[in-house]
Amino acid sequence: MNTDSIRQLRNILFRSLVCTAVLTWLMQVVTFAFWDTWTGLTTQLFHISNDGLATTMLNFFLCVKFYAIFILLAPALALHWTICAKK
Repeated sequence: MNTDSIRQLRNILFRSLVCTAVLTWLMQVVTFAFWDTWTGLTTQLFHISNDGLATTMLNFFLCVKFYAIFILLAPALALHWTICAKK
């Protein structure tokens, strides 16, 4: 791979990380703002308790964090350091 293709891949990963961070923050704000509404709806529709919903939401945000750090950020940093080392 040449430097331009490595730089392109790094930029795609960094921009995906930024988009993931913004969307995750937005989802957290909406979740906390409408928590009472969500618990009422899920209790009626899916027969899940408040504790079950909290555990599900915690697992979801942990998976998003794992994705952002290990799938997007780590390879992007490795590619960035590779580009810097080639200069």
